[in-house]
Amino acid sequence: MFDMAGHSKWAQIKRTKAVKDAKRGANFAQCSREIIMAAKLGGGDPEGNFRLRTAITRAKAAGVPNDNIKRAIEKGTGGGGADSMEDLSYEGYGPGGVAIYIEAVTDNRNRTAGDIRSYFNKYQGNLGSDGCVAWIFEEKGLIKVPQVGLVEEDVFEKAIEAGAADFMANDDDDTFDIFTAPLDLNMVCQALNEAKITIQSAEVTRLPQNTVKVESEEQAKPLLKLLDAIESHDDVQHVYANFDMDETLFNKLEQA
Repeated sequence: MFDMAGHSKWAQIKRTKAVKDAKRGANFAQCSREIIMAAKLGGGDPEGNFRLRTAITRAKAAGVPNDNIKRAIEKGTGGGGADSMEDLSYEGYGPGGVAIYIEAVTDNRNRTAGDIRSYFNKYQGNLGSDGCVAWIFEEKGLIKVPQVGLVEEDVFEKAIEAGAADFMANDDDDTFDIFTAPLDLNMVCQALNEAKITIQSAEVTRLPQNTVKVESEEQAKPLLKLLDAIESHDDVQHVYANFDMDETLFNKLEQA
């Protein structure tokens, strides 16, 4: 078992981002980069490559055409253009000392680093060195299973028997959230598939082991603007932050 601190807040951030993404429109470049990198590292078969499967699901939800998805997979598996792509991470602190960890896929590390640094400078943050906040975020596999038609105890038993580390019912998005060690993600997914349990998504994520309380608008405004700017960058795939915020303040700023 592991510390669940921060998981609920991060889930709220991700739901808010999903709404923003839908309003903003499909970010084809961002989705394509993730597909290329997933295929490059794990092969072009989504049945055996859950990073690719999740990337394809995300791309389809964003409205990326099937032809674009196919071309991205081909690039990742040797069709040209993937050699220059690389996974990178950036770490730093936002307003109020909030730790921020960024995962990106880029074909130009100087461009991406310059852009990320400019966002931190603009919104009262500090881009740090490698390792400065990574220790705060623990890597875990996260599998989401739709609750509809399933008995919680049955899913729990199957997941734990397959090697899952933890399990929780997430009523905010009507899923069962199953947590694994990163290397056990595929194994648990395969066991759930064999048990005919539908998987909504599967990914390796990072969960904050402690949180920083943000209580004032003076800190919250630039923090949310910083996160939004980072998340909007084509090269950025995931952003993790360890802040906690009163729901009233959070909603007030999101609606402003």
